[in-house]
Amino acid sequence: MPPATPRRTVLAAALATAAGTVAATATPALAAGSAGRDARAAAGTATTVATGQADPAGGPAPAPGLVDNRFWHTYTDWRCGTPAGTRVVSGRRPGLVIGTPAGTADYTDPHTGRTSAWEYASWTSPVHTSTVPATEVIASWNADTPAGTWIQVELSGTYGDGTKTPWFVMGRWAAGDADIRRTSVDDQSDGKASIWTDTFSVDDPASGLRLVSYRLRLTLHRTPGTTLTPTVWRIGAMASDVPDRFTVPASAPGAARELTVPRYSQNIHVGQYPEYDNGGEAWCSPTSSQMIIEYWGRHPAPEDLAWVNPEYADPQVCHAARSTYDSQYEGCGNWPFNAAYAASYPDMNAVVTRLGSLTDLENLVRAGIPVITSQSFLKTELTGAGYGTSGHLMTVIGFTADGDVIANDPASPSDEAVRRVYRRREWENIWLRTKRYDANGKVRSGSGGVCYLYWPFKPTGTQHRVLRSLGVL
Repeated sequence: MPPATPRRTVLAAALATAAGTVAATATPALAAGSAGRDARAAAGTATTVATGQADPAGGPAPAPGLVDNRFWHTYTDWRCGTPAGTRVVSGRRPGLVIGTPAGTADYTDPHTGRTSAWEYASWTSPVHTSTVPATEVIASWNADTPAGTWIQVELSGTYGDGTKTPWFVMGRWAAGDADIRRTSVDDQSDGKASIWTDTFSVDDPASGLRLVSYRLRLTLHRTPGTTLTPTVWRIGAMASDVPDRFTVPASAPGAARELTVPRYSQNIHVGQYPEYDNGGEAWCSPTSSQMIIEYWGRHPAPEDLAWVNPEYADPQVCHAARSTYDSQYEGCGNWPFNAAYAASYPDMNAVVTRLGSLTDLENLVRAGIPVITSQSFLKTELTGAGYGTSGHLMTVIGFTADGDVIANDPASPSDEAVRRVYRRREWENIWLRTKRYDANGKVRSGSGGVCYLYWPFKPTGTQHRVLRSLGVL
């Protein structure tokens, strides 16, 4: 059964066509922190992903390209930010926690109507000047949020014309859904750029306007009068300026390799828990996430699955759908929420980024890292898929000797049918292009190489070198 058109279709169409402006709105400022204070320096350097090959040897950063990654995750990184009630914890995995709260604020959950008071503390990153003046920015984060806690992530930046954005909310997140409903925030715009669910996007890229620098603000919340705290281990963003393109150059095949990744079908869950984006027919993103989480040896605890009907197969997929559901977007395809879910498992890292070529993806697979990719295509454009889609996630687990793509495609009738082999040239183009034609001949958008990368806190040396060459370590 082909996957139903997901709500990300609306987002994709908006990203492709948005040229007007949306009424400017003030970003909700639940916690002021040190919003008006620019940091003076950033620790370390950002890495730009070139359009060519990654550097598996981990040498100098690649030449300037289309994507800039910057993630704060080391003890020095956290110390270089501006705190307002937060403190840095050292140890094997440095992170940020609430120290002495900066204050208390009420939050009315728009999805439950419940108003609650929360103690909060904040941390503002140094200003990062992107090596790629950007049309799009996507933030992602890794955190632990015990019951009674949650976090908010915001972005503010400066355009090439010297003007500044307001603080845009990029997500309000908790691993569970008992305290707040995990949510993106709609109707955010400054007349130059807008937030489309999880993506900061310049409204009119053809104008030449670009975001040249940004900073991120984390606000950590807890139940008043407790010592509870979220712990944030990583936060950062991918900034990109991928040009409009209907086709991309063909890459030369590399060495064959196939990883042993669990196979899960979203379609066996059709009709289950329709409150989470109509059930399994729209669960390609969490189903793909669960495959890779389990590839790395992580599993939900029995108590995490206790709510799932015991008659359902693969209850962990239902759990993943609930744990990635965005109540505003009304779907499970929020990219950073999927990464945050993966990183909620012990000692896992996860980011959302873009890759520059299929060779980059081959380097990751060769190092033992499967990759979740986002693509859209007509039924006639991907031989063997048997369906067309305006937005779909699948897991790349290997390459054949001829260079064809081996994917665990959750849009399959059974777990046993999930493994597919797709023609290299077809798959490469539908993943990396930014423009395509739909069945009616109208121009629509493509993901331009968007992917999720999940890996353990202690990667092997080869894995570390490949991830470093892509700028995520």
